[in-house]
Amino acid sequence: MITYSKHYRSSQEEIMDNFSLQGDELSLLLTDLRTVNSLLGGTTITLNGIKKLLEDWDKKKPVTILDLGCGDGEMLRQCSALAKKKGFTFNLVGVDANKHIIAEAKNKSKDFKAISYTSFNIFQAIESDSEMLDCDIILCTLFLHHFNDEAIEAFLKKLSEKSKVGIIINDLHRNRLAFTLFKVFSFFFIKTKIAKHDGLVSVARAFKKRELQKLASNLNHKSTIKWRWAFRYQWIISTKHNLWQ
Repeated sequence: MITYSKHYRSSQEEIMDNFSLQGDELSLLLTDLRTVNSLLGGTTITLNGIKKLLEDWDKKKPVTILDLGCGDGEMLRQCSALAKKKGFTFNLVGVDANKHIIAEAKNKSKDFKAISYTSFNIFQAIESDSEMLDCDIILCTLFLHHFNDEAIEAFLKKLSEKSKVGIIINDLHRNRLAFTLFKVFSFFFIKTKIAKHDGLVSVARAFKKRELQKLASNLNHKSTIKWRWAFRYQWIISTKHNLWQ
């Protein structure tokens, strides 16, 4: 049984964290995840964060964007559309620990020359101080809630060293109403049992604003945390100190 608490983040595991998912089961799950992001505005939150970080950017300079936990690459394809619309040059790199998801992402992005994908363990990359993490902007969309607070704190400190411009975190608000509404939403719009299960676990593992603020206080960078519909937080960390006056 999936439990919810307003006082603490759940430690229950998501089925999708099993990196052996593949084939039709994986394809159907990814379709459900795209439905959630499309109908509940998840993609827009991240794209708006990119535009905020690049307000004063010289468009003659390319921007390298690293998407952690990229899934099937939908966010990066949306980033590619944003670059075309706004006149940016983006070098887009998707990272996911599930090699089967990366194969799916490569297939769906084969017509996007600016997008590349790689599969590696992000914590091993952090421990080895891998150059693969060097970039301008790092995206963490529905990514941080998979980890405990201690791991997130260490994770963000290293990522803030690797990103020259900033980090955009788009993650869930732990809220009883959100937990209940997702049950209703999933009944009508989600087909797979895995997505229905993992969606509820995600809300239970999600964050209160004060918890994100505590994590932010341990970083030596300016950041803003704002609530967005539907029950999400947009957390923008500026690693370029003079970005906001």
